[in-house]
Order: sequence, then C-alpha cells, then structure tokens
Amino acid sequence: MSLAFVFPGQGSQAVAMLSDFAASALPESAKQAISATFAEASDAIALDLWALAQSGPEAELNRTENTQPALLAASVALFRAWIAVGGATPAIFAGHSLGEYSALVCSGVISLRDATHLVRLRGQLMQAAVPEGVGAMAAILGGELALIEQACLDGAEGEIIAPANLNAPGQIVISGHASALDRVLKILAERGVRKAIRLPVSVPSHCALMHDAAHKLGEALATITLHPAKIPVLHNVSAATSDSADAIRRALVAQLHSRVRWIESVQALSALGATHALECGPGKALVGMIKRIAPELASASLGNASDFAAALLAT
Repeated sequence: MSLAFVFPGQGSQAVAMLSDFAASALPESAKQAISATFAEASDAIALDLWALAQSGPEAELNRTENTQPALLAASVALFRAWIAVGGATPAIFAGHSLGEYSALVCSGVISLRDATHLVRLRGQLMQAAVPEGVGAMAAILGGELALIEQACLDGAEGEIIAPANLNAPGQIVISGHASALDRVLKILAERGVRKAIRLPVSVPSHCALMHDAAHKLGEALATITLHPAKIPVLHNVSAATSDSADAIRRALVAQLHSRVRWIESVQALSALGATHALECGPGKALVGMIKRIAPELASASLGNASDFAAALLAT
C-alpha cells in the first residue's frame, strides 16, 4: 500500500469541527497533538482559533481571514495526531487551494507559525482585492470544460470570468465578476447546462481578479524561509512537485489567480503509485471528488474521531 494525504480548502470548515476527538477513545497523544497545534497556530496570530472553531459564531469563522488559519490548524492538527499515534507515513501530499499550505506545513516546507501568518494575510488580501458583491463563484454541474470555457469567453464582455476549480468530472467552478457570471450561467442554460450552484462566497478565488493580491502575497512569501520537503507535495497549478524554494513560492503566488487542477492532481497521485488516499481535514469533500476522479484509489476521511480510528485500523 502507498498512502497519499489530501488536505481540503475553504468551505470544509464548520463550527465544532474536531470537537468529538476530546471525548473519544483515541490515545491521549492524539488529543494532545490537536490541542498543541491549535495553541501554536493561535499564538502565531494572537487569535484563539480553537474557541473560534468550536463556538464560532459561524459568520466569524466563515470570514476568509479567519477561515484560512482555522482550517490550516485543523488539518495540521489531524496530521500530527495521526503521526503521534503511529499512523502510516504518507508517500505524497496534495492540497486543494488553501490545503496546499496545510500540505507544505506537514511536509516540513513551511513552519506552522509562518503558514498561519501567511494564510491569514492571504485571506485579508483576497477580501481586499474585490469589493463585496463585485465577485462571485458558481459550481457548474454536468458541463464539459471546453463548453464552459467558451461560455466564459462569450459572456465576459470585457469583464473577468473563467474556470477556477477543475474539481471532478462534471464539476467545474467558475469565478470572476458577478455580472459576468450571471451572463455565463444564462449562456450555459441556453446550451443545455442547466445545473449550477452559486457558492456562498464573497471572494472570487483563482481568477485574474486576484492578481494584485497574489503580487502582495509574493512579497510576504519572499521573507519566509522554506525548507526541503520531507514528503513530496503536488502543486495546484501544475499537478506536479517542485524541488526548489523559489519554485514553491512561484507556485503559491500563481495558485491565487490560476486554476486549481484537482482532477489532474488526483490522477497524478494514482499514476505515482498511491493506492490509498486519506482526507486530512474536516469534512469529506475531497473523498467525494476522488471517488469520481480515480475510483481505484481507496479513500476515506480523518475528519471525525470514528473515521480517524477506522482509518488507523485500515492502514
């Protein structure tokens, strides 16, 4: 068996995430790893991330600048708990959007303290890049990429709108100006793609509207020390790994305004020999995508205590 760990992005957070671990029968070392990780991340930005994750309020947890460090802490905490109880060491990592930062922390490339600062700044820059209401995102269900790309070209009318997340076959997220998105959804409906879900976000991620935010994020990344990866990490922008610190920095900057190539990333995990994939974070969104992209990969979640214990036994 070759094990891959995948780390979720924004949208997987929920009030009371990881709350069931404290009362579970898991070893004390797992519980201590979770509490210590949240304490370390909280100290980095002077914000009690555990209290926020447990009690919200939901609107506060869902603010982009809070969501990103809270979800980072949760994902890293689960990985550290897994290692603390003797879980099998993964051979490769991949993370969806924000999850790429979680993967890089767990691989030893970025310290948790630096990553917590970075993702909080990332969230602030993303929110500041586009006034609320100007940007939007929607998941298109059932349409082929070429059809969606053409609809974006036809509906842009001088504004920004483009595929942003290539999540799974038949699930592509578009991102850009809200008015352009409205036009594209109408065009797609006229061309037979009638199922679309507007996402409850105020930030149009992974499109050209994030160029300025990406530039500022790059300035912050330039000040942070990156270390060689202990476990290879696939990048969203390339579905491939990088060997140098500069290449990792470029990948993280580009990620903010480029497509998340998740389908190719999961296919790469399988091609590189992974036989099992564990979603290391709250929720099971990535497990659902993996089942559609690469059903040959046995996948499961670590997001609650019972699933965590089951995965330990299975691997």
